[in-house]
Amino acid sequence: MDPALVVIIVVVTALIFDFTNGFHDTANAMATSIATGALKPRTAVALSAVLNLVGAFLSVEVAKTISGGIVDDAQITPAVIFGGLVGAIMWNLVTWYVGLPSSSSHALFGGLIGAAWVASGVDSIHFAKVVDKVLVPAVVAPLVAGVVAALATIVVYRLKKSTDPRVSHTGFKIGQVASASLVSLAHGTNDAQKTMGIITLALITSGSLAPGSAPPFWVIISAGLAIALGTYLGGWRITHTLGRGLTTIEPAQGFAAQTSTATAILASSHLGFALSTTHVASGGIMGSGLGRDRRGVNWGTMGKMAAGWLFTLPAAGIVGAIAGKWASSGTTGVIGVAVIGGAVAIGIWILSRREPIKPEHIVDEVAAQAELHKVAA
Repeated sequence: MDPALVVIIVVVTALIFDFTNGFHDTANAMATSIATGALKPRTAVALSAVLNLVGAFLSVEVAKTISGGIVDDAQITPAVIFGGLVGAIMWNLVTWYVGLPSSSSHALFGGLIGAAWVASGVDSIHFAKVVDKVLVPAVVAPLVAGVVAALATIVVYRLKKSTDPRVSHTGFKIGQVASASLVSLAHGTNDAQKTMGIITLALITSGSLAPGSAPPFWVIISAGLAIALGTYLGGWRITHTLGRGLTTIEPAQGFAAQTSTATAILASSHLGFALSTTHVASGGIMGSGLGRDRRGVNWGTMGKMAAGWLFTLPAAGIVGAIAGKWASSGTTGVIGVAVIGGAVAIGIWILSRREPIKPEHIVDEVAAQAELHKVAA
């Protein structure tokens, strides 16, 4: 197959991954705002989409980490990158279908590492960078967000006691809109850049760009638009889990969770850490739940999420390894991976239509849960 055609296939596949990243991670920014009624679902995803696009232009540090730090661009080919992307997309779709807020970022890293390892050898992976820029932030960032959110929640609930309930309720809803917007902006500075980094890596491995190059402008805008479109369409299945499955959320609590999440993501983007915004958002929501009431977290849901986090890297890595090895064998391999990947994606979409989760379902369930919480209190 013409090398230029393979690069085009990689670019298109990377943007498809970016699109799935958008609807997979919509909940990170907007689940708590939807759950408390601070924003209507459609308004929330539209606002988030615009700010994701804006955030994509604010930094390229994470993109540089992906394009020049995780794997050796001199030892892999665009076909290997294509296989890694297929592994990431498959895991994103499976976890979206079951409503599990796993990490799109770690799916991407797992797919790329698995493909590079099997197709190009263990020396093609910079394990020190993987530990420094991926694994350590994966552990530290959600813990920090959780602790900060718990402390912030304790503080804001103490402040609420000395304030008129109606005033504080309205004020924290307004604050939630601001903090949710900041999370969306932060999401664009981190997650959109991962696709920029992958496309830039493909261009470097094909010889179209010099090693160490920053993402071209067309890569930045296309990645920003792809993730924004995915965000706008909304990942209602995962929003359902984060918005009402992990803990019952009130405006003050949501404000604390989102503010801690945005702070952690923006700091990591500045440092070039390719962390999981899903992990950070989940840590913030869990921390805010514990800050309000130690019994306020659904540990069953949290356990399922943690299991998904643990399996993301190896699961995407296995699929990426198989796809990368097959794709690197030549034209037949690239076509075969594309056909099977497309068939699996269509199959998951058809299954999802049998039991769709729509915005109104989330609103109705959140309202019912809020009433139960009032009765219990």
